[in-house]
Amino acid sequence: MAISSLTKIYYAKRNGKKMKLIIHRGTQEIGGSCVEIRTAKTRLLIDFGIPLVGDQAKLPDIQGLYKGQEKAIDGILISHSHLDHYGFLERVHPEIPVYMSQGASILIEVSNIFIPTKVGALNTRIIKHKKQFKIGDFTITPYLVDHSAFDALAFLIEGEGKRLFYSGDFRGHGRKAILFKKMLEKPPENIDCLVMEGSSIGRDDVRYKTEEDIQKRLEEILKERKNITFFFVSSQNIDRIVSAYKACLRTGSIFVIDIYTAFILDKLRKVSKGIPQFNWKNIRIKFLSSHAEALKNAGYRDLLYVYGKRKIDIREINRNKGRILMIGRDNSVFPLVIKELDDIEGAKVVYSMWKGYLTEKFEKYCGEKKLIIEMVHTSGHADPEDLKTFSNALKPRVLIPIHTFEAKRYPDLFQNVKLLKDGEMFLIN
Repeated sequence: MAISSLTKIYYAKRNGKKMKLIIHRGTQEIGGSCVEIRTAKTRLLIDFGIPLVGDQAKLPDIQGLYKGQEKAIDGILISHSHLDHYGFLERVHPEIPVYMSQGASILIEVSNIFIPTKVGALNTRIIKHKKQFKIGDFTITPYLVDHSAFDALAFLIEGEGKRLFYSGDFRGHGRKAILFKKMLEKPPENIDCLVMEGSSIGRDDVRYKTEEDIQKRLEEILKERKNITFFFVSSQNIDRIVSAYKACLRTGSIFVIDIYTAFILDKLRKVSKGIPQFNWKNIRIKFLSSHAEALKNAGYRDLLYVYGKRKIDIREINRNKGRILMIGRDNSVFPLVIKELDDIEGAKVVYSMWKGYLTEKFEKYCGEKKLIIEMVHTSGHADPEDLKTFSNALKPRVLIPIHTFEAKRYPDLFQNVKLLKDGEMFLIN
């Protein structure tokens, strides 16, 4: 197990109780977030994700966190269900409680069934929007935020007379933008320290501002097209699935999802009844053997019979190509689907994910098959202007960058900025 070391420690000259902050990873990069807050008696971790860059097996040097060690961490807060925020939980001591929203818990359980990176069984505690709870010396208040991850949270953490706000990943232009607006109207007060993400800083490739813009463009594409339209999207991006479904309803199109997507929507009914379901109007399911096998192995064989009532086969897809928006993925299955379809030349691939995921290999394949790729995406993260508005509303005594490649630009954008390095201990005075 690769272990990094703490690089620098600052000590306070004054005596008395202190809240201490250590960003083990995240001060210089997007992904792999891992933050520790501690007092003399309590140690709390916020997020524990897999890095997106560099050594993806490298674990932070946090004694008392891992299996086989004597437990010394009192709890872990998970802001949302993206692997760069929770992906290392499999390494955690099984007695450490892990706190997250119900939606995040469901999506992590679904990922354990369908994707290779699994975290296994966790000591999960479900937490809710603005429902305070305690972990040792700390009082924590979760806040639901607008993000591309469903049921994402920010955290207000109070201890030793200090108040720290951890933004998690958030935005103000998604389908839950009202949460951002309400935060601005009535922000938490007297914030001593704001740990705020800045994923969008340095990016200037945003063409579509909001989810409504995404839906509008999808409607235009579906009205124009004469062939099948493929939709490349994360099935866990519920806002985007909603945008696609509404576009299909407005254009009389058939939204073809897969078993994985159907299962996600099915499970999330517990959290929100407004999420589209596999048996709703204009939704059909394309069965993939790998997905069916995963459900069987997880003990959900009976669901396959239920989903089978909405099954669509390749013959029906071929007959209705001009009316279909079909979820696709850059994997070995997509070429097999293409092979079964008739006359796909000129069909459009709507790529509704971060363009960093778009590989040269896939672009070349689409070129060979004469498929047309169009980027139709909006970020899951706040743009610089919304970040400014957010920080101005919270008025922190100190603002610390995290989840960004552009930390050095923070002092030009925000007030009271303190730049840290991974592993530095910062005393919140």
